[in-house]
Amino acid sequence: MAHIEESALLQALQAVIDPNTETDFVSTKQLKNLSIGVDGDVGFEVELGYPGASQFEPLRTALVAAARAVPGVARVVVEIRSRVIAHAVQRGVQLLPGVKNIIAVASGKGGVGKSTTAANLALALAAEGAKVGMLDADIYGPSQPTMLGAKGRPESLDGKIMEPLKSHGLQIMSIGFLVDEDQAMVWRGPMATQALEQLLRQTRWQELDYLIVDMPPGTGDIQLTLAQRVPVTGAIIVTTPQDIALIDAKKGLKMFEKVGVPILGLVENMAVHVCTHCGHAEHIFGADGGKQMAQQYGIDYLAGLPLAMSIRQQADEGRPSVVAEPGSEITATYKALARKVAVKIAAQAKDYSAKFPTISISKNT
Repeated sequence: MAHIEESALLQALQAVIDPNTETDFVSTKQLKNLSIGVDGDVGFEVELGYPGASQFEPLRTALVAAARAVPGVARVVVEIRSRVIAHAVQRGVQLLPGVKNIIAVASGKGGVGKSTTAANLALALAAEGAKVGMLDADIYGPSQPTMLGAKGRPESLDGKIMEPLKSHGLQIMSIGFLVDEDQAMVWRGPMATQALEQLLRQTRWQELDYLIVDMPPGTGDIQLTLAQRVPVTGAIIVTTPQDIALIDAKKGLKMFEKVGVPILGLVENMAVHVCTHCGHAEHIFGADGGKQMAQQYGIDYLAGLPLAMSIRQQADEGRPSVVAEPGSEITATYKALARKVAVKIAAQAKDYSAKFPTISISKNT
């Protein structure tokens, strides 16, 4: 019976590259519990640092093929799983119980599709296997209840902490659940900011891998206070290719830089429109403005999303594209965006604050 060298097996497996991280699983120590049986059976586990349920099968196929190429290997059993951990946030900001990572989705101005992008990003992360929440931080114009098809009033089991509403597998909180749909929020900045902090910290988030915060548009007092007080793992800037949108997007980027929030990258929404009748592609808001901005500021260009009627219709109906058409090309684009964001977060510094010892000083008598 052929003897299988562990070093040869590891060398073969190291040749398999994760297309999402562009790294192998051996040198990154994601390959664990390797076992080699006397009968040639091989087994091991691979742990991804990002949610990637749609990637499990192609990765398993590649790893099995690599292992079988080693002389003496018979049966190969590979278990692949994802494990999302908490990552560092701004210094001095109080962490949020039940939430590992907070992703702020922001734009310098309204009308660029930020809320639709945030909703589909959250659903794409959930579709890839993560536990995800959505905080609608737009006090004056909450849209996530409509986009995510969530209705009702939050319950409180103890009269202090609210239970998030649930829809499409997401945990959701919004001021839209607490006021009538046609009620105008005539509040000054400090009052709106206080209300938002209550929504954030007085909601019983339940073991979330990611909490998506749909930020209000602009870079005023509310947005700055949010960026300073909310423990944000990273921010995504949403813009269209239009020059006027890019001007404001740059302001949003600078705001996060000033308060020490990492920029995960830029999403260029409404990048191209493809006619549903003739298939002609047209750059209605200009071409490559987002790509050029990302290059100018040295940030990642995460995705170029189409201007498509189906995206708008499905969001209006409370079933965004990722749940309405899970097998569509648009959903594949949102899932690719979700994986890029999750991989960027996985590469950041870990949060060690929970490991710090509690120091107590006692008076000797």
